[in-house]
Amino acid sequence: MALMALELGLTNSLLLISIIILTLGAAFSIKDRRIGFIASIIAIVVSVASLTAETYFYGVFVAAIGLLNIFCLYISQNQIKGIDYALVALMVLATVWVILSNNFAVILATFVLVSVPTYVLVLTGEKDLKLEVGIKYITFMVFATVLFLIGSLLLVFSSQVFSAQASPILYIIGYVFLILGLSLEVGVAPLHEWVPDVFAAADAIPISIVASLAKIVPFIVAFKILIATSTPLTESITLFTAFLAVVSMFVGNIGALTSREHGRVLGYSTVANMGYVLATLVAIVRLEFVYLAIAGALLQLFANSAGKIGFFTAIKKEGMGSPFTYALALSFIGMPPLMGFWSKLFITLSLVNSGYLWLAVLLVLNSAISVPYYLRLARELGKGRGTGIVNLIGLLVTLLVIVTLYPPDWFLQGVKGVVVMFGISGISGIS
Repeated sequence: MALMALELGLTNSLLLISIIILTLGAAFSIKDRRIGFIASIIAIVVSVASLTAETYFYGVFVAAIGLLNIFCLYISQNQIKGIDYALVALMVLATVWVILSNNFAVILATFVLVSVPTYVLVLTGEKDLKLEVGIKYITFMVFATVLFLIGSLLLVFSSQVFSAQASPILYIIGYVFLILGLSLEVGVAPLHEWVPDVFAAADAIPISIVASLAKIVPFIVAFKILIATSTPLTESITLFTAFLAVVSMFVGNIGALTSREHGRVLGYSTVANMGYVLATLVAIVRLEFVYLAIAGALLQLFANSAGKIGFFTAIKKEGMGSPFTYALALSFIGMPPLMGFWSKLFITLSLVNSGYLWLAVLLVLNSAISVPYYLRLARELGKGRGTGIVNLIGLLVTLLVIVTLYPPDWFLQGVKGVVVMFGISGISGIS
């Protein structure tokens, strides 16, 4: 216990140091944007040092995604040059903190810390502010945050004050609100109306951050709260989540198949991918298999992040080397042994073991439906040879999705440790 307390104190100290570095860098970047760039990288590196053995691989993936986002911002132009690096680094710190903390207030704070910076980023562009896009996005995100927070509070209140038998209605309302808030936040159909329009109209680089880094924390927070407040009612209400996941898969994939504008196709692709990840939440009915669901969800989020960063950069710079676009497309499709294959395999296994065979079958079917539009994206965005810097980004994101050439049992074992940390044993302030 003393060792754990010492590790926790060191973790919090390093994260605090990261925030101080980030704050100073953002302040001085007004005079020289390179200061903000360097400070953001240092803050992310320091945050990685705070990781435990169980969370190491998770943190490295998150840091890699954050650094790629910052690098993409560096080669583009916008109205807040320098501050934008700090906003992305802040999102990285929140994404690291959420996996390490078992405090209810802290994990809800990380949800807000990841969401709010995107309000500013989505407004930015090379030539002018994207006011119409920003207003639409911010409006939906405010509603999503309110629904998610109310749902979280109701679930915690019902688990603390009442038994499941005494207050089933309060638990059900809290569960539904949390899932609806999560769905609106990440773009799950039928609450996805903002996604295709915003992805098509916003600047490609800022929206790649929304499509990648911003998606991770909401699902981790949802897992932590739903596991900690799980009751006998959970098994029956998870059908609601499964229904939304199926709708999102089909709406996203069919929408992408019938769209031609690259940004809109990637928007619908996100809707489908968020449906795959949402499906993992049904696994909380069988806690002995929840580690498979969390591993699958995280790998799917990482594969989605790499793909969106790569494709949106190709849109911005009008082309990327075709080997990189095809590698990303095959990962999205789920071709072994790329990351997208392992994520879908773990998700499918978790669904089958949780008694949702039909949902696993529909997930595999939707993966097959997605093949034509991902190959089309790879062909159209991989036509040009691309500039050197774009191909460097393509190489880096491709390396991220091929890291699973070595079967990711190493990641699965880490997730088992994480589940013991925050899942089965509960969350302080909740149980």
